[in-house]
Amino acid sequence: MAGDSNATRTRLLGAAFGEFAEHGLAGARVDRIAAAAGANKRLIYVYFGNKEQLFDRVIEHCVAEGTEAVPFDVDDLPQYAGALFDHLVARPDLVRVLTWKQLERPGEVHPDTAASWQGKVEALSAAQRHGHVDPALAPADILNLTLALAQAWFTAAGNMAHLSPVPAAAPSESRSRQRAAVVETVRRMTTPQDR
Repeated sequence: MAGDSNATRTRLLGAAFGEFAEHGLAGARVDRIAAAAGANKRLIYVYFGNKEQLFDRVIEHCVAEGTEAVPFDVDDLPQYAGALFDHLVARPDLVRVLTWKQLERPGEVHPDTAASWQGKVEALSAAQRHGHVDPALAPADILNLTLALAQAWFTAAGNMAHLSPVPAAAPSESRSRQRAAVVETVRRMTTPQDR
């Protein structure tokens, strides 16, 4: 029985992820989530409490997936940004869910996410003290800018991701150029000036 309930929870989370990516928290419907998961709508309330708590679980899952897929590397921030960019290319639905979160719940941060960010900021601070990362910017600013740069081509106003210096550039060429721009910008931002 426990295997069935775990499988149902997993299906519900997957269906909720798709629903929230498409419609956000306000537009999502629990009946569509239940139907997509092949589960009774009542189980959403049994397993997750309500739609808002289900949304919280989906956000937690997104953050955990990103952390597992792209481990933070304070010793090579440019490549970390590039790997994060690659992850988002492969999973554009993550950007959509996190964008909905920012729109509908700005400023809210789950305690696990806050602890993860704090650990990264502390690692950046130590790297600055040891001369591995340029100290010109605050560690929290470096982290925020690195994350923002990795997401820039997916969230830019007006969807500027299609712009290319080469007319009719192939999508893979554009993505390679965009990735290189992210990596190089983070490299310039973080490399100590004496190097």
